[in-house]
Amino acid sequence: MSTGNEIERGEPDQREVQIFSALLTPHRSLNRTGFLAVMLFLSVVSFVTGLVFLMMGAWPVFGFFGLDVLVIWWAFKANFRAARAREEITVTTSELRVRRISHHGQVAEWTFNPLWVRLDMEVDEDFGIEHLYLISRGYQIQIARFLGPEEKASFYKGLVEALNAAKRGPTYNPVT
Repeated sequence: MSTGNEIERGEPDQREVQIFSALLTPHRSLNRTGFLAVMLFLSVVSFVTGLVFLMMGAWPVFGFFGLDVLVIWWAFKANFRAARAREEITVTTSELRVRRISHHGQVAEWTFNPLWVRLDMEVDEDFGIEHLYLISRGYQIQIARFLGPEEKASFYKGLVEALNAAKRGPTYNPVT
């Protein structure tokens, strides 16, 4: 029997509304199609140049041109592998979560109370914002390492607004 005085409890697996969510990834200006075009161009140029040296009697040079193409291919592949890293930052009214995934797939995760977290930055007067840090109760982690100075400034502004909204607390809207 219910007296009507019980507090209604929500579903335990109901998620809080996210105030802020960001997925940060390293910028790569060359996509897979561009990579194939560059490698095809380098291969053709190296092959033709190697043939010229082969016809002149300098046959070992032909192999070194092939080796150059192989080293450039390996460098691009290493760069594409490093681009798999990412950083996920979410803010709700009760927590700020940073989840960092390395290019090897290793996951590191930090959870902070948004009421106790402070956002700090290192600024170079010529370059702009160099580093952003989250600081809380003796812990300091660097965030947004993939971003450039202008992007860090925009990210900083958005994260500060989200932290201020989290500090104000949840809002109740009986209409929705």
